[in-house]
Amino acid sequence: MLNVTAPDTATRPLSPDVEQAEAAIVEHYPRLVRLAYLVLPPALGRNRRVLTAHSLTQRALPRGRRETTAAARGGVPGQRGGGMADSGYAYVRLRVLRAALEAGVPLTFRAFPRRAQLPPALPQVWGLRLFPRSGGAEELALDQWLATLGGPGRAACVLRALERLSEPEVLRVLDDAGVADPAAAVAESGDAANDALFASPEFDPCVLQARPTDLLRRRRLTRAALAAGAALAVCGALLALPGGGWGSDGPAAPPYALNAAAEQALDPGKLVRAAPTLWRTSSRTGFSTWPARGDRAGDAELLRRALAVWARPGSSVVVSATPGTPTGPAMGPAQLLYAGAVDQAVVVLLYDGLRVVRYAEPRAGTTGAALDFARTDGASADTAAALVLSRVDSNVRYLTAPWVTGAALRDLLKAGAAPAALKLTPQGVTPPVAGPAPGGNCTGWNALALTGAGATRLITDLGELTPARLTSGAPGAERDVTEAAELGDWQRIACLLPSVRSHGVRTVNAWTYAKQPLPEGGGTAAWLCTRAETWQGAADRVQAQFLAPGAPLAAQAARAEGTAACGPREPRVLAGVLWQSRAGQWYVLAAGSAQFASLSASGGGVSGSANGNRLAVKAPAGAQVDLSGKLTDGSKAESLR
Repeated sequence: MLNVTAPDTATRPLSPDVEQAEAAIVEHYPRLVRLAYLVLPPALGRNRRVLTAHSLTQRALPRGRRETTAAARGGVPGQRGGGMADSGYAYVRLRVLRAALEAGVPLTFRAFPRRAQLPPALPQVWGLRLFPRSGGAEELALDQWLATLGGPGRAACVLRALERLSEPEVLRVLDDAGVADPAAAVAESGDAANDALFASPEFDPCVLQARPTDLLRRRRLTRAALAAGAALAVCGALLALPGGGWGSDGPAAPPYALNAAAEQALDPGKLVRAAPTLWRTSSRTGFSTWPARGDRAGDAELLRRALAVWARPGSSVVVSATPGTPTGPAMGPAQLLYAGAVDQAVVVLLYDGLRVVRYAEPRAGTTGAALDFARTDGASADTAAALVLSRVDSNVRYLTAPWVTGAALRDLLKAGAAPAALKLTPQGVTPPVAGPAPGGNCTGWNALALTGAGATRLITDLGELTPARLTSGAPGAERDVTEAAELGDWQRIACLLPSVRSHGVRTVNAWTYAKQPLPEGGGTAAWLCTRAETWQGAADRVQAQFLAPGAPLAAQAARAEGTAACGPREPRVLAGVLWQSRAGQWYVLAAGSAQFASLSASGGGVSGSANGNRLAVKAPAGAQVDLSGKLTDGSKAESLR
């Protein structure tokens, strides 16, 4: 913890004038920012830590033109044993270190917050999240270990590893910074075995990566502001109208008048609860046959809050929806699927025939509610096998359908490995499993194999309430992924799934539509078409992939959105790539499905054609080629773009 009393000024680095301090900050800015970033508590999150580290470093500049007595005599004492003769650097380093330690002190009602504890006023970044580059396993382990230390312990590590200070100097600097027990902080910092990792790019907040913030939420907020402005304008116009005559809504009741159907939708006593065995006898197996489960299914107050938030989400509620999913209230009494405690939240799942809605609130406290919508119309036993209950620290819990009798976890990137069996709770909840591509790196892609209703279905989390079903086979003849060859294909294309994440995907089908012998004895390549069908049915995404022999992952050859290609309505596809042989010669390779009778390529210095559904023509490097084909019925078809 920090000492509330100021340290003895006789042991501090003497404060230089403002010009010396500014020169030290400018010269050593990356080093000072890295020091602040490593000392700040990891609980702030990487984006907040980056901005706070820059803010603390920039605020280290003293406010006045102060000069020390030593400076007035013509000399400024250097840092004692610190490896630098620059007292300006020692002074600003101490200010940065003290501010970073203060930023880690939790806010309480008993003390007025210090400036370092508040979000930085400058710099500000709008619409982006910034974070350093990702490192390897060693950097990740070091970052996790630093998170277990207190602020003084992290400060001791950084002073030893980055500043190369001896232990007595570390003790002195920590004491100057206001640490109550410097010796304990040095003992907590461990040994110097991993000190070299502190210079890794993962801990450099001056070399950053950028990602967008929640784009859908920003768009919704903009639209909501526009709608509110329009409503105010309409209300003002109506108030200015003279009385009498029909209004624009005729004899309809005022917008906020009581309505019987709306009142029933808010009554937890009116919730529909399916019988536990309804799925065994119903003509249709979907979410409508799920029974009500969970240890809070009888909590009327919880259900009342969930229904009220669904109808009127407040400004503090985080609302999300899959593309094409309306977020309005239910048209009548909804069906209860689940209500219970999950990890650190209480979750309620509801179904209204068109959408599944998840309401979540914290177990403790009254802030942090969330409301998620997912379109599920037309769901069947194949696509209603599970729902996502919670995501915590990249781990996912699923609620499985009542007909699911077994679950196993399979890594798609390890096709030959046996799936790991999962034990379901009596309520059908899985244990927490690692989500696909943890940490953003495609070193593994987890999928869930669910057995029940006469089949084993493979599903994966694509960042939404409803997981996507994975299949293989020609359009119209899709089948579950169970064979070794199908698993081998998914092993090489799974890392392309992030391109359809958070897109409202219902199923993803992989179809091997052609095999092609490569020129110059290069082996045999495979061509796959992957179609991600959405719940809304109007924004399906199609990709053609080229699988070169021996390559660990497939290459994307073409992609399109909103096309009927590679689907039941248009079960054909044509795509091409530029491929280089072992001898260095470039070729245009193209392949179409069995419906193509001939292919041709032109443009970019290339001209060639071939009978059948495969083409290989020599081409210059970087050639831009137009592909086309003629179908067996004589009609012409273009390639996928």
